[in-house]
Amino acid sequence: MTTMGAGMDGQVGRRRSALLAATALAATLVLTGCGAGDSGSKDAAGSAAEAPANGADREGLLGGAPEAAGAGAPQDGKAGPAQEGGAAAPDLRIDQRAIIYTGTMRVQVNDVDTAAREVIAIVTRAGGFVGGDQRRSAQADAVAELQLRVPAAKFTGVVDEIAKLGRQQRREISTEDATEAIVDLDARIISQRARVESARRLLARATSITDLVSLENELGRREADLASLEAKKRRLADLTALSTITVSLAGPAAKVTEEKAETGFLAGLKGGWKAFVVSLTVLLTVLGALLPWLVAFGVPLGVLLVLLRRRRKTPALVAPVSAPPQVPAARSAP
Repeated sequence: MTTMGAGMDGQVGRRRSALLAATALAATLVLTGCGAGDSGSKDAAGSAAEAPANGADREGLLGGAPEAAGAGAPQDGKAGPAQEGGAAAPDLRIDQRAIIYTGTMRVQVNDVDTAAREVIAIVTRAGGFVGGDQRRSAQADAVAELQLRVPAAKFTGVVDEIAKLGRQQRREISTEDATEAIVDLDARIISQRARVESARRLLARATSITDLVSLENELGRREADLASLEAKKRRLADLTALSTITVSLAGPAAKVTEEKAETGFLAGLKGGWKAFVVSLTVLLTVLGALLPWLVAFGVPLGVLLVLLRRRRKTPALVAPVSAPPQVPAARSAP
């Protein structure tokens, strides 16, 4: 009986231990689940609270909220061109570019001199001047060539006015963009001026004759380079400020000569014949220029030569030939 009681007590103790362990495990699982639920709810609340803030930040990067966009619009509008100007140093808009205009035109008129005076008046009204004036003949086939310099802004208007003076036969207009060349020259001039100033400072601190002579030579070379760059810039500025127009005014009888390139056997034969005729013409011209000298000096020289030949042909006095002396006969031996 005692043994049976002890066995029962052991079974009851084991059951209690198992029950306590199961109870502790259940309590642990319940506590873990509650903690997870609390943390999940906190995370959800935190995400919900952070979502508007993140959305507001994204909207601020992309353009801002409606109120912020309305307040910052003028600043953005002002900053845009400034940023674009900062990316490209020179102003490369069409109205700010340096363009060199060059034009050539031929107009047939009834009176070349009158038309030339009208052209000069047109250029003077536009603020330009005449750079060259060449005129040939005064008849119906007269031709006048005028080189005009007009402001670039009035280039097209001047060309149109000149074309109305008669019948326009040819017009050629070309443009050259010198913006990049001017920007490059400006940068090189600034750099060269800095080099000149540096050489001047070194020259002021020179202590020996050798250094003084060397620095003077270097300063002179740098100043010459600077002067050359500035001269190129002035030339480009003149070409961009004043455009060049070459006008040919032809009379009613003047012919328009258009040279066409000819190739082939006939073209070569024609060219060779022209060269032969030109050479023969040159030869005859030289002979005609020498003929008076040949007559003036050749005739007396010829007469002199004839007289000298006649003198050589005159027979000279011949001395009589004497007989040879007789040779004594040889003596015979006794």
